[in-house]
Amino acid sequence: MPWNDNANPGPWGSPPPEDDRKDTPARRPQGGGSGGPRGPNFNPGFERLNRRLRDFFSGPGGGPRPGAIIAVVGGAFGLWALSGLYIVQPNEQAVVTTFGAYTRNEAPGLRYHMPYPIERAMKVPVTSLQRLDVGGATAGSLPEESLMLTGDENIVDLSFSVTWRVNDADSYLFVVREPRESVKAVAESAMREVIGRTSLQDILTTGRGRVQQQSAELMQRTLDAWGAGVRVDEVQIRSAQPPREVQEAFRDVQSAEQDRASAENEANTYRNRVINEAKGDAARIIQAAQGYREQAVREATGDSARFNAILEEARRAPGATRDRIYIETMQRVLARSNKVIIDSQGATAPIILPPDVFRPRAGAQGLPAQEAQPQTAQPRTAQ
Repeated sequence: MPWNDNANPGPWGSPPPEDDRKDTPARRPQGGGSGGPRGPNFNPGFERLNRRLRDFFSGPGGGPRPGAIIAVVGGAFGLWALSGLYIVQPNEQAVVTTFGAYTRNEAPGLRYHMPYPIERAMKVPVTSLQRLDVGGATAGSLPEESLMLTGDENIVDLSFSVTWRVNDADSYLFVVREPRESVKAVAESAMREVIGRTSLQDILTTGRGRVQQQSAELMQRTLDAWGAGVRVDEVQIRSAQPPREVQEAFRDVQSAEQDRASAENEANTYRNRVINEAKGDAARIIQAAQGYREQAVREATGDSARFNAILEEARRAPGATRDRIYIETMQRVLARSNKVIIDSQGATAPIILPPDVFRPRAGAQGLPAQEAQPQTAQPRTAQ
């Protein structure tokens, strides 16, 4: 059955007449189904709005109404003027340009500038810390950035991070074309210069802090010379190690260095011990010699004084002095020898001495004279 066969309308019935369809607005089924609920019809509202706008803008004779044109132009100008309102966040600073030339800086808050294209406001975060990595996220990921030549002509695989912030917003925007890339280039150049003056051992062990400080200072001097408006807060070395191809050999060298250091420490310990012992022995010998010298000098001085005193007495009384010297000498001699005292009065028989008389007595071994008593021999009568 053809779609325009009105003789057999089908299940939906016959179409309305042409006149009825002109006066009756079309209805669209809701949900796409033929039997579902129908939605609201907005066509009459649009037609009324269109008719009012046409009546508002159309003046007598079909021309445009002047008041309507002024209202439209005024509304557009108002919207254009309000487009100059903007908000600067607490961590930002706005840089305003007039026809592309720098004019002023604006603090945080609600601000206004002449609408585009007269003025333009660019917001720059001046208090937020920004970080960039040089050498890749992991060791060896960017060898063109991380491989550097040290002061002792070795190669180190080094990656580091730079923390920086904007110090001068207008200089940051207009002095350097690509500020972030410029900071990265300056950081890499400064680090390579400092590494070129430092030995590999210092970089890997105790010299990292000095390298970081010198790199940050050199970066700041370079950026200040450029007028980039950037302040470097910190340079931190994330990893520093020999290249991957020579790590095994480097570990062997490190092990040999440790063995050498251990041997040197042992040798120094032995040397210090031997030297200290020798110094102690020398000091002890010197002290003993000084003591002996002092003793000999004092004894000689005493003997000389005693001899001088005896000489003075001998000059005054030669006989008495001679007898006293004789007695003292005999006392010293006889005090250490065996003595036999014989009473010869009334003895007619020969005297026989016992053998013990000729044996050494205790007095001869240094005992006091009073302990070495003389022995008295009694005369015996021969049978």
